Amino acid sequence: MSGASAEVVVRLVKAGTTKIRYPAGLIHDDGTRLVVRAPWAAPGVRDFGFVRFEPGDVFTEHYWRDRWYAVKEVRTGAGALKGWYCDITRPAVRTGDEVVVEDLDLDLWVSADGGEVLRLDEDEFAASGLAERDPDAAAAAVRALDGLELLARGEGLTGLLAT
Repeated sequence: MSGASAEVVVRLVKAGTTKIRYPAGLIHDDGTRLVVRAPWAAPGVRDFGFVRFEPGDVFTEHYWRDRWYAVKEVRTGAGALKGWYCDITRPAVRTGDEVVVEDLDLDLWVSADGGEVLRLDEDEFAASGLAERDPDAAAAAVRALDGLELLARGEGLTGLLAT
């Protein structure tokens, strides 16, 4: 079932500050999971070494209201799968046409063939102070990362993302 609007604005918040805000087409919202599609929203190219995000790339983003992560399927403009970038976040909140997601610094990259599964930004997470400020949220974030990694190394993420 879709929401009332064909477009939403995704707002990614980090440490209380809006990191990026961009329009996305709403594909699915069943009350628990939201799926949106958007072009690469940052200016220019971002080269992580293991993948490059660049103008023309298309992100199909899966957000949950009851899970501590977001999974973004990344494809080239021509449709070739690059892989999945997983943000560890607080559960998503949709208010009207805005989807707000709070980034908790931990990330996971899974290559298109599933052969490369990389835990990212664990140093940023440790430095964020979340474990001291909100130990329950920090524990939920680590559990979410561990669970996604286990899934990625096992059956893969595609079953999780089926609509």
